[in-house]
Amino acid sequence: MRSRVADAFRPVRDRPEENVLSRTSRSRRLSAGLAAAALALTAAGTATAAHAAPSAPTGSTAAAAEPGILMNYVVNTRSDKGHVKKVEQAVVAAGGTVVQSYDQIGVVIAQSTNPDFRTDVRAGKNGRSVQTVGATRTAAVSEGPVGTAAKTAAAKGLNAGEAAPVLDPDEAKQWDMVQIKADQAHQITDGSRKVLVGINDSGVDDTHPDLAPNFDAKNSVNCVGNGVPDTTPGGWRPTTSAHGTHVAGTVAAARNGVGIVGVAPNVRIASVKVVNDDGYIFPEYAICGFIWAAEHKMDVTNHSYFIDPWQFWCDDDGDQGAVQESVRRAVDFATKRGGLAVAAAGNSNYDLANKTTDTSSPNDSTAVTRQITNDCLDIPTELPGVITVASTTQARARSGFSNFGLNKIDVAAPGSTILSTLPGGKYGTMSGTSMASPHVAGVAALIKSARPWLSPRQIENALRVEADDQSCPTTPDPRCTGTTANNAFFGEGIVDSLDAIQRW
Repeated sequence: MRSRVADAFRPVRDRPEENVLSRTSRSRRLSAGLAAAALALTAAGTATAAHAAPSAPTGSTAAAAEPGILMNYVVNTRSDKGHVKKVEQAVVAAGGTVVQSYDQIGVVIAQSTNPDFRTDVRAGKNGRSVQTVGATRTAAVSEGPVGTAAKTAAAKGLNAGEAAPVLDPDEAKQWDMVQIKADQAHQITDGSRKVLVGINDSGVDDTHPDLAPNFDAKNSVNCVGNGVPDTTPGGWRPTTSAHGTHVAGTVAAARNGVGIVGVAPNVRIASVKVVNDDGYIFPEYAICGFIWAAEHKMDVTNHSYFIDPWQFWCDDDGDQGAVQESVRRAVDFATKRGGLAVAAAGNSNYDLANKTTDTSSPNDSTAVTRQITNDCLDIPTELPGVITVASTTQARARSGFSNFGLNKIDVAAPGSTILSTLPGGKYGTMSGTSMASPHVAGVAALIKSARPWLSPRQIENALRVEADDQSCPTTPDPRCTGTTANNAFFGEGIVDSLDAIQRW
């Protein structure tokens, strides 16, 4: 089985098929879900981060750091309280602060201005418990020291690279629901209130009339303050991006005679905010989101983003390898707790099965062109246990922005010009694999509703086996390798909600 995640609105940095965003735009970030999901909007400009980079370990691609730059790190150890405690002590001895500890997976998030932190944390007896350590960014921590007051939301509407939404409720002909047979599945079930879906994204407007009936505030959280879970009421709402609200509507807009209807209109949704005001999803945010979802018994989580600042994280680099391992542990923990992660494949029209170069990383400082191999992963989308979703058009073709790759894409779903909810009680269309992924998350929620005893792996199997085979284009495209049953563009086909709930 494979792993993968998508691009969506910067929450996966998505780009619309009609207006593909540049790979360096903030929207690409969210689009591992967001990148492909850029609201079919007019580009709003590109914000840049001009921070000093941290010092780099041997073999790292990161730049050298200036003394005093505040950086965050993942420190990996064995997953037991004793070793985690020793690592916490090693962090303090190295001049660092413990931000968050996860005994469950043996990961400590640390913060320090010590440019030699990676070396110093390994020193002494307690340092022996450190397996790997790596910086989570290449620029200084923008939110400041852990424990400081949260920043005021940036005074801007859309993320850089996002276009203004089309606000036309008359477009509520949801062709996407017909394509995945959700309209037929709804004749059998709208989903169960016992099923909870996590919208790991830029925040959800729970006051929207189509989302309020299904919103679960007590299980919502904000993870963008250095990866520390913040349950302040409303902290999980969007501040600068409509992405998460759009994703939420596709999953579970209520059947209430208002606006639209989601794939699973009777399940509950919770907002797990992992995208900051500048559109970044740093590793500590994503890890916080996965662990929160696991501890709060979320049955399905949607991830329409890729983790910043690297489009692909290479395990032969000290920092990137440590981060890749930390996030992998978080995904594995959530899966073992009964949660299925669904992610956007990304919006770079890139062959994930044949990686050669990366020209857009790191995106929080200065990007450099580097040669990469398939060992470098788009995370969380390419991690084991994650369902990777490609995007289709109304004509059942591959969306031009969608990433692809034989045995990389699991299934496909509608992602071009998708109508859904927007903050402020509005509606609009967006395009991206970020829009495709929530369709699959919704179908997974319907399966869980109909067969509550199924495990994440069994639900994944249902999604793949019952997907409708989709052939490669009739006009030969050498990139579409594989067979009708499993190919680089559509994986095992377009997800079929009707068959998935009837046969499992």
